[in-house]
Amino acid sequence: MKNRDTILIGCIFAIIIAFGSSFIVDETEQVILTQFGKVIRSPIKEPGIYFKIPLLQDTNYFPKNLLQWDGNPGQIPTLDKTYLWVDTFARWKIVDPVKFFQTVNNINSALGRLDDIIDPAVRNFITSYKLIETVRRSNRELDTLEPGMENMQKESRPSYAIVTGREIIMKNILEQAQPKLAQFGIELVDVKIKRINYVREVRESVYGRMIAERKQIAEKFRSEGHGEAQKIIGEKERDLKQITSEAYKKAQEIKGRADAEATKIYAKAFSADPSFYSFVKTLEVYNESLNKDSSLVLSTESELFKYLKGYQK
Repeated sequence: MKNRDTILIGCIFAIIIAFGSSFIVDETEQVILTQFGKVIRSPIKEPGIYFKIPLLQDTNYFPKNLLQWDGNPGQIPTLDKTYLWVDTFARWKIVDPVKFFQTVNNINSALGRLDDIIDPAVRNFITSYKLIETVRRSNRELDTLEPGMENMQKESRPSYAIVTGREIIMKNILEQAQPKLAQFGIELVDVKIKRINYVREVRESVYGRMIAERKQIAEKFRSEGHGEAQKIIGEKERDLKQITSEAYKKAQEIKGRADAEATKIYAKAFSADPSFYSFVKTLEVYNESLNKDSSLVLSTESELFKYLKGYQK
């Protein structure tokens, strides 16, 4: 029984030793072996199964792929004294795990060193250039004109030419920060600006100017619309007066011809029988001037009633 227990314990101990002496390296990892805190062999970067002395040697795993660094957003003044809210990010990797282990030891400490090196480099270069250099990377003509603002935006657009540009500024930041990180076994792959915005005070000023510009454009549209409306109304009144004048002229011409024709007919009728014509015209006067409400005070010798009295000259 004792022999069996001893064998069982020995087998368990052997299994523990076997498992404790082997380790697996993933394709995204790199490992350094340490013994009593000292590196005892070159880094293991190839994936596979490896062995170590259990209890005496320790494995230290570090990522081999690209890692992310996010900067702390903050206010940075440009060379032309415009305050910007700048947010940056970077990609980095561990290229020398031994140096990395001996200097910063872990990812959190490495991120702190990145903060200490990249943030000052970003601030240093942004304060050395004007705002437009930080925002733009070429002198390509902008194609973001708004309807109705083409002339105004072209007139107000600054004529400053880009000399350095955003891409070169980012490249210079990378070149300045990389040598300082090499001593930690870190390679800085890329640095980019995630977001640039005006600080709140400047944004309010910019928005106020944008609102004023759009009010000016709206007033311009209203003025042009009012002018166009007055033009249309003027043309309408002119056309109406022209039509009325032509109609009045034509009516007067017709009336004149009718009066002339009537006068001709009257003259012809009068010359044919003056007495009968006089009699008819007198009856027309009676019909138009005398009714039940008419009151006239006339002499009995009045010519108006000569036909009623049977008087005949």
